[in-house]
Amino acid sequence: MPRFFIEVPHDAEVVACARVVESFLNYGSHFATQADWGCQDGEHKAWIVIEAENKKEARSILPPAFQSRAKIVKLNKFNMEDIAEILEGHRH
Repeated sequence: MPRFFIEVPHDAEVVACARVVESFLNYGSHFATQADWGCQDGEHKAWIVIEAENKKEARSILPPAFQSRAKIVKLNKFNMEDIAEILEGHRH
């Protein structure tokens, strides 16, 4: 199943930040409650890596108020054969 990286920015103001975290914890989605947060290091974002069928499904694990703010990236891995093939196609 494809994997997706989800990044959700939010306001840095202390109360606003706490309310975002509270929203994620109360939403009821196991994935949302397991988000990693950068707030204590000044990076006011939540991060989640999830397996999902597509971006729409990945977005749906977030509280509705934050779905439109989310950046969702389909992840992939490379091996040396993949890179060799890519580079071979671009050699002159």
